[in-house]
Amino acid sequence: MIFTPALLDQCISCGFCLPACPTYALTADEASSPRGRINLMRAVQDGTLPLVDPTVMEQSSFCLGCRACEVVCPAGVRYGELLEQWRDAAWRGRRRPLIARAVMLAARRSFAIRLLGRLRGAPPRRRDWAAARRRTRDAASSPAVGEARDSVILSTAASETAPTETTVSKITAATAATRDATGSAPSGAGQGQSGSHPDSLLLGCFERLLFPQVSRDALRLCPSLQAPADQGCCGALHAHNGDLAAGRAMARRLGERLPGRIVTTSGGCAAHLAAVLGRERVIEISEYLTARSQELETVLRSDRSITVTLQDSCHLRNGLGVWREPRALLERVARYVELPNAAGCCGSAGTYSLLRPKDSARILAPKLDALEAAGVDVVIAVNPGCLRQLQQGLRARRSRVRAMHLVEFLATVLPSAATRGQEQR
Repeated sequence: MIFTPALLDQCISCGFCLPACPTYALTADEASSPRGRINLMRAVQDGTLPLVDPTVMEQSSFCLGCRACEVVCPAGVRYGELLEQWRDAAWRGRRRPLIARAVMLAARRSFAIRLLGRLRGAPPRRRDWAAARRRTRDAASSPAVGEARDSVILSTAASETAPTETTVSKITAATAATRDATGSAPSGAGQGQSGSHPDSLLLGCFERLLFPQVSRDALRLCPSLQAPADQGCCGALHAHNGDLAAGRAMARRLGERLPGRIVTTSGGCAAHLAAVLGRERVIEISEYLTARSQELETVLRSDRSITVTLQDSCHLRNGLGVWREPRALLERVARYVELPNAAGCCGSAGTYSLLRPKDSARILAPKLDALEAAGVDVVIAVNPGCLRQLQQGLRARRSRVRAMHLVEFLATVLPSAATRGQEQR
C-alpha cells in the first residue's frame, strides 16, 4: 500500500482545487490538477494503473508541490503528504531524476557544506559573535534604544501613507487566535523557548552556500540567536524528492543538534521541520521578529521612497499559514504594494526549477510581468529557492527590480553605528 487510505478518501472530487493549481492553469488538463492526480493515485492504489505508468510518472514530476490546493479544499485534503508518499514510491532508485539524486547527495555532506559555507562567509564567524555581544550590551545600556525597541514594531507607522493595519501586535493577535484553534502556530511565540535551551538560527544547506548574507543579517537583527556550526540539512529536499524516511530522519537529527526552538529563514525548511518536530519547535524569521521585537538591535527606519512587494513562500503560506507577518514588517519600513497573485508559486518549488526548467520558466514569466508593471524597486522573498528564481529571472530580463531576502532588506534600514551614536547624544 503506497498511500494512506484516509488521506485519499478525504478527496470528494469537488474541483475547488483546479483554479488554484498552477499546472492546471498552464495546461487545462484534468490529469495536471490535484483532483486528477488524486484519481491517478487511487488508480495506482487499487491496481488499475501500474506505478510506472508514463502518465503517473509524468504527473508525479509535473506537480510543483506548492500546496495551494490545500488552502481552498473544503474537505481538508492534505495533498502535500500524498505527494510525498507518491514520490517516495515512484522515485526510488534509478527512477529518481539524476539531478535530484545529485542535489540530495550534496545536501547530506554536512562537513563539506560547513566548510564551503565558511569560505563563503556564512556564520558562525568570530567577528559575528563579538559584534553580537557588543550590540546586545550597548543596546541594554541605552534607555533611548530600549524605549524605541519596545515601540518599533508595536506601534502603527505615523504616516498618512501608512496602511490601515501595520501594527505587528494586531497581526500577531489575529494570527495567533486563528492558529491556536488549528494547532498550527508555535505555542508561546514571542515568549522564548521554555527550559534552558536557547533559540537557534537554522543556517540551512544550500542557503549558506548561495546566500550567506541572509544568516549574517538575521544575526544582525537578532543578536541573541545562537548559530551552531555543527548543523546540517533539515531533510526537506529529501522528503520532497522521494526519500521520505531520510528526510524525516535528517529533521529529527537536526532537532537533536538544535534542542531549543529553531528559527528559520526558509519557508520550505520551516514547513518540513514543523511537520516532523512539531510546530512548537519551529518559528520562521518573520514570526520571530514580529513576536519578539525586543530582539531587534535598534529602531527600524522607515523610508517611504522605496517601493517593495512580497513573493510568498508556498510552503510557508500554504503549509504554515504565515503570510501576514512579513507584510507587516515591510509596511513598517517602506511603501508596500501587493503583487497580483503574490500567493501563487514562482516556479522554483525546491528542485523543480532544476528538474523542469522550461515549465518553471513558464510559471515564473507572468510574475515577472506583474513585477515590472507594478513599478516596484524591490521584491522580497522569504525562501532561498524563491530568491534564486526571482534573481535569475529578473537578471535575464535586465530588469531594474531587485530581489532580496526579507532579513537582507530589513538589515539595510538599520541605522549605522555612527547614526545611533548621534541619536543617543
